[in-house]
Amino acid sequence: MPRTIGYARVSTEEQEPALQINALRQAGCCPIFCDHGASGADRDRVELAKALGTLETGDKLIVWKLDRLARSVSHLIQLLDDFGQRGIQFESLTEKIDTASAYGEFVFHILAGFAQMERRLISERTKAGMLNAKNNGVLLGRRRKLSGEQISLASKLLEEGFSICDIADLLGVSKSTISRRVLPACIDVV
Repeated sequence: MPRTIGYARVSTEEQEPALQINALRQAGCCPIFCDHGASGADRDRVELAKALGTLETGDKLIVWKLDRLARSVSHLIQLLDDFGQRGIQFESLTEKIDTASAYGEFVFHILAGFAQMERRLISERTKAGMLNAKNNGVLLGRRRKLSGEQISLASKLLEEGFSICDIADLLGVSKSTISRRVLPACIDVV
């Protein structure tokens, strides 16, 4: 059976969450999770993590106000996108957004569209940055385990009759690294 779960947050220890909790109780929330003295900018809030972990398909998460859930638009969009994918309804009492209603679903789809656009923009910026770095001579990817000098040394040792296992032990790498990096360099191209 779907549940209605509440989440409240106050930023300082001196603040009282009673107003939020009472509103969430009136909305039928049980259980209610509350982070006390937690910044909205902090994405790693203990009670929020518990609330999000409790939600299952068909459940609804209710907050008193959007800024209680997330401080940034990107974080809010990320959360709402996750809810949509998991089949979880969302409601904000103050802003009167309820994804179970036609209007709330419309707002959600607009936010999801922004999330998709943001993901594409990030991807485009990442690709452009990688291309720029590559054009400026920056090596991308994982750092190589063997330097050019080590590959030359390994090639010489291989020609002198040392085994791949001995060379790998000497250089502190795996046998497959020696096979991939050194053997192709030893093959004469005719």
